[in-house]
Amino acid sequence: MRLDKLLANMGFGSRKEVKGLLKKKKVLVNNTLTMDGSMHIEPTKDIVEVDDKIVEYKEYIYIMMNKPPGYISATEDVREKTVIDLLPPDVRRYHPFPVGRLDKDTEGLLLLTNDGKLAHQLLSPKKDVYKTYYARVQGNVTSEDITVFEQGVTLDDGYVTKPAKLNIIVSDTISEIEVKITEGKFHQVKRMFAAVGKKVVYLKRLRMGELKLDSALKPGAYRELEEEELSFCLSIK
Repeated sequence: MRLDKLLANMGFGSRKEVKGLLKKKKVLVNNTLTMDGSMHIEPTKDIVEVDDKIVEYKEYIYIMMNKPPGYISATEDVREKTVIDLLPPDVRRYHPFPVGRLDKDTEGLLLLTNDGKLAHQLLSPKKDVYKTYYARVQGNVTSEDITVFEQGVTLDDGYVTKPAKLNIIVSDTISEIEVKITEGKFHQVKRMFAAVGKKVVYLKRLRMGELKLDSALKPGAYRELEEEELSFCLSIK
């Protein structure tokens, strides 16, 4: 990788701004001053310093966020606030994107990364990675609904979902449930319950496979994945 590209990717400015840093003799490579932006760098081996600070290179970033309501799962939007708006510049410089979508009013676990291959694998129905949701549902959820979910639910457009696992926590006028699905169709959980005559009034994603939402993360908060969590995600690839 070219030195100027490395510095630009790591947030030290545009190519033009990086060129200015080099001209000002602020960049060292393996303790040697350099002004050559075209120099080839091995990011995992060579030691690059800017203003006496070591540049920590990362090709990929993996972020767990507790998505709050009111934000859309997109990288940019002219009208709505996006989950990327919750990240500081030093994280945004890696150009992360949300893996799958949570509705604007849905909360919970959202993975953000710039690893496109991983995102594709986690979302692929062929991989059968369960997404676990907690929901409050208007109407009594019953064992009959469990059976329907197990067999696949016919949605309003005629699509039949893959089998889902429905667990009733409380059955009442406002029921509490957990549901596991392997797909991510538009508004899928809400549409599945609508198909059995009920309405989701609150929805929160708790898990993606073995990746579990950190209970210490308040809505809008985030952190990088820990080693064990990252190992699970990479094992899907």
